[in-house]
This record gives sequence, C-alpha cells and structure tokens, in this order.
Amino acid sequence: MPITPLARRIHGIRNEDLVVAPAFDDIASEVRAALDGAVLVAHNAHVDVEVVRRQLGDWPCPEVFDTLKLSRRLLPGHASYRLGALVEAFDLAAGLPGDLTPHRATYDVAVTARLFVRMAMSRSLEDLRGQPTERGDDATTLF
Repeated sequence: MPITPLARRIHGIRNEDLVVAPAFDDIASEVRAALDGAVLVAHNAHVDVEVVRRQLGDWPCPEVFDTLKLSRRLLPGHASYRLGALVEAFDLAAGLPGDLTPHRATYDVAVTARLFVRMAMSRSLEDLRGQPTERGDDATTLF
C-alpha cells in the first residue's frame, strides 16, 4: 500500500523506503507468534491495535497498557501528553543513539518503554490497571 501524505509527513517514511520491506502476508505468522501471550505497551495504543487487527483479522488482542492513558492518570499536570512532550519532560531520549529519530519504530519503542518503566516504578500491576486494591504494606510492586 502506498504511504499516505499524512504518514509521510509524521513519520518521514517514503514509498521508496519500503521497496525491500516484506509484505505483511509474508511475516504475518511471525507477527502473530511474537504477539501470542504478550502484553502490549504502546503510546496511543488504539492506533497500533487497529493496524494489527486489520492485518491479522481474528487476532485476539492481549492486555494493553496505553502509556497515553496511563500518563494522563498517573502523571497529572502536564500541558500535553503527546509522546514527544513526555520525552522532553522526562528526558526519555537521553543516551539513545543519535541516528534514532522520533516517529520511527526503534526510537518510539525505546522512549515508550522508558515512559512505561517510569510510571510502573513503585506501582503494582493493579495500580497500573487502575483497579482498586485492598492490600497491606507488603504489596508487590513491579519495579
């Protein structure tokens, strides 16, 4: 499928960049295997989930931790919850290789993972899920 002008503007990906990329059908079984039993962590996750659903059809979406929704709930007071704004606010790109750029997969995955870890620090899985807990001081935290 051709890259749309919007995707080209946001991600900097051109049709020419994908000439050597495999067709999704050729890697669908690998994608399905990688996602089997996984928990997804993504910023504005519904976008990624919908892309995978369109491509895999009957794919059973696993549990999803959306760092956009989590940051709005767990990090109140920010003017913006865009990934770029949170990267800047928490210096999440520090130490990443200079050739990584925003809106490209490797960069976005790295900073989203760092954001998730930041929010998961000293919190339980129930806290991240937004579920009320009835636990004592010995509750297990994720990090």
